[in-house]
Amino acid sequence: MKNICVYCSASDGIDEIYYRDAEKIGNLIGKNGFDLVYGGSDFGLMGAVSKSAKQNQAKICGVMPEKIYNMINHEGSFCDEFILTNNIRDRKAKMDELSDGVIALAGGYGTLDEVIEIIDLKIIGYNTKPIVFLNTNNYYENLFKFFEQIVKENFARKESLKLFYLAQTPEEAMDYIN
Repeated sequence: MKNICVYCSASDGIDEIYYRDAEKIGNLIGKNGFDLVYGGSDFGLMGAVSKSAKQNQAKICGVMPEKIYNMINHEGSFCDEFILTNNIRDRKAKMDELSDGVIALAGGYGTLDEVIEIIDLKIIGYNTKPIVFLNTNNYYENLFKFFEQIVKENFARKESLKLFYLAQTPEEAMDYIN
């Protein structure tokens, strides 16, 4: 395993606790000899994790749809490689193709879309990657309750809950990836 994909928010203005854990994940990715695949933004948690990983000798690969790229400024990008895709679907496929493991930090609808698709692909046998959610500030507690409801109501098998992990600290997330 070499490339860790991190899904997370590019939104600025969120609580500092999320930035601290994003920086810790970036540190741990680099210190453990991994490289980073992420959404390519310099903003929000994406900027924090990529800057920190880069400072710890990780190679950084950003993957971004052309439409988003044309809307934002990329001065100071930490990417060693930057891949433009035609659309979000192509971006998700490229990130999946390049990654060996997945960590979901706090994020919005895009983050959820990306990590849920990876879980679904794992359920039906398209990948065997470790998938971990970092539960900073109990961010994913309600989502995991919903996952349990999905199983309770027989929309998914109980075994599906073993295909991903809820970590409470960046260190625990990296231990699961390792």
